[in-house]
Amino acid sequence: MQLAILRVTVFLPWCFTIPVPPDTDHKGWDFVKDYFHQFFLTKKESQLETQTQLLQQFHQNGTGLLDMQMHAMLYQPRCGVPDGSNTSILPGRCKWDKYTLTYRIINYPHDMKPSTVKDSIYNAVSIWSSVTSLIFQQVQNEDADIKISFWQWDHDDCWPFDGPGGFLGHAFLPNSENPGVVHFDKDEHWSASNTGFNLFLVATHEIGHSLGLKHSGNRNSIMYPTYWYHDPRTFHLSADDIQRIQGLYGEKCSAGMP
Repeated sequence: MQLAILRVTVFLPWCFTIPVPPDTDHKGWDFVKDYFHQFFLTKKESQLETQTQLLQQFHQNGTGLLDMQMHAMLYQPRCGVPDGSNTSILPGRCKWDKYTLTYRIINYPHDMKPSTVKDSIYNAVSIWSSVTSLIFQQVQNEDADIKISFWQWDHDDCWPFDGPGGFLGHAFLPNSENPGVVHFDKDEHWSASNTGFNLFLVATHEIGHSLGLKHSGNRNSIMYPTYWYHDPRTFHLSADDIQRIQGLYGEKCSAGMP
C-alpha cells in the first residue's frame, strides 16, 4: 500500500493536497477512488480505502495539493497506461532487441487527412530516432513491429476508451502481451495544431511506451502521463527523455549501431 501511494508522489510532483469531497458528494468521491484505482492502487486496496484513510496516506507521504490543482489533475486528458506496476501492460525494464523497427498505420481518425496523420507519425518516430541509433521504416500491408490504430470504447485489450476527453491513447511495451501495439481514441478531435489534441505530441508519448519507456514524473518530459500542448515546431525532448531512451538504445552514431 505504501508503495502504491509513493507512486503518486513520484508521478505527481506538482501536487500538494487532495480535496475533501463533501459528505453528500458520493459521486465525486467515487470518481476520485476510481481514478486512483485505475492508475495507482490495486482493486483490493481501493475498495478498503475510506476518504480519511486515503487523505492520511497522502499526508504521511508529505504530499499536499490545492483543491483546484487536484481537480485539474483528475480531469486532465491523459495517457491510458497506468502509472502503477501491478499490471502486465507495464512489466519490467525492456527494449527491442534490434535497431531497425517497422511501423504501420492500420486505420485513421475521422477528422484528419491520412497524409496529415502519416506526417504526424513520421515526425513522432523521428523525434526518437534523432537521439538514438533507432531507424524507423513505414510499411503498408505487412506485419510491423509498431502497429498504430484508432479505436472507440471497448476494443478487446482490457483498456477501453471513454469518448472525448479522458484517455487519449495507450501503448504496450516491447516485452508485454501485445508488443508495439499503439492505440488512440478515435472519438477525440485529433489535429496537427493546438485545436483538440495534437496527434504528433500524443503519438510521441505513446511510441515512447512502445519503445520501452514508462511514465516520467518530470513535468517537462513527453512521457509525463497527462497531456500538455507544446508547439510542434519548437518541440524537443527533455534531458530526462533523452537520458532514458539512450539508456535503452544508446546514443545516435553514424554507424547506425550503438
